[in-house]
Amino acid sequence: MKLRGQHDRTVADKSRKLLKLKESPTVMQTDSREVNTQAGNGLSLTLQAEALTVATTEGPASSETCEIHVPISSAAGEASGRPASRRQRVASAHSHSHAHAHSHSHGELASDLEDNDSEPGERNSSLSELHYLFRWVQKSLPFIVILCAKLFIQHVLGLAVGVGLFTTFLYANTNIKTQVFLQERRSKLQCLWILLFLTFSALFLYYTFHTETLYYCLILVTPSAESLGFWEVLWTVGITNFILKLIVMGLKCLILSLPISLIACKSRGRWYMLIEETGQVYQIIAPVPVWFRYLVTYQESDGTPGLTLGILLALVYLILKLLGLYGHWGSMQKTVWVFFSSQHHGAAATKNECIEAGDMCLICQAAFREPRVLLCQHIFCDECISLWFNREKTCPLCRTVITDKVHRWKDGATSPYLQVY
Repeated sequence: MKLRGQHDRTVADKSRKLLKLKESPTVMQTDSREVNTQAGNGLSLTLQAEALTVATTEGPASSETCEIHVPISSAAGEASGRPASRRQRVASAHSHSHAHAHSHSHGELASDLEDNDSEPGERNSSLSELHYLFRWVQKSLPFIVILCAKLFIQHVLGLAVGVGLFTTFLYANTNIKTQVFLQERRSKLQCLWILLFLTFSALFLYYTFHTETLYYCLILVTPSAESLGFWEVLWTVGITNFILKLIVMGLKCLILSLPISLIACKSRGRWYMLIEETGQVYQIIAPVPVWFRYLVTYQESDGTPGLTLGILLALVYLILKLLGLYGHWGSMQKTVWVFFSSQHHGAAATKNECIEAGDMCLICQAAFREPRVLLCQHIFCDECISLWFNREKTCPLCRTVITDKVHRWKDGATSPYLQVY
């Protein structure tokens, strides 16, 4: 009985020791399979208790193993040992230096961006002003449309007359150039029809507005109207300019209608050029009386300063007109020189040269008439090649440059430029 009691006490003592061992981790082993390193988040350790075998007389030997997983954070790592704390300090120092460098570089980048943004802001100021102007126009668009509609209603008759004259000019100018290009194959009836159409258009216009006496402007006299406002002056000058263009085209139709026995096709180009240049000079002079009267006219309320300012403006206008005429005088001189001089391109071709060339002009597809051989040894009719060089500078076949200048208006064209001042 005494031995049995001692054995029971021994077994009870071992059981209490095992319970104490389970509660307090006396033996710690690191499980290498469960260690996880996570950039400063800590380690995962496995606590394993020793296997105690308690042999009892009542049953077989039994063993117990207990594994406890304890997550260790960075703070626990600092408290548990030096290696973790060193690693933590190195990582924190590295992150601090990296953050300091990043903040320093970010500050420099921000300052550079501020310096660079100042200059583009100054350069883009004009674009911003244009943007504001565009927005203002966009907001004011309805009011602008209303004003345009009001002006259109007030001047609908004048605008209709202007559109009609412009259409007449385009129609006559295109047909005249076509008939000039056809040379001998031109239609005399077509030329007479264009002449009658232009004459009727001008006479109908002056008859419709006979009270305004617009035909006075053709003889450099101001109309008899009591007062001429800005729009009235602008309309009168524009109508006069179109009428002068119709007169110039009518003269070209007269020359185009004449038989070849009176004026050869070669000589007609010089007549067209002379008529056009003379008409342009007269179109520059015709608006002077109307604008001079408008600039000098003043009201009684303006007094002496208004009259003085008007005279000064009129004198400046006359000076500008004289300068314009002086600039056009050189072109007029060249036109007169070309008109009175007989120009021939190339030299006269011999009979053998004509036979070698096929005895046929490649422009008119007919037998040679006064054949001329060019520098490139190509032969054409004198009249055909003269008409060709009214528009081109090169040979029709090989494109060799033959002449250095082209005389305008020899093809019967009329300038569409509207002289309104």
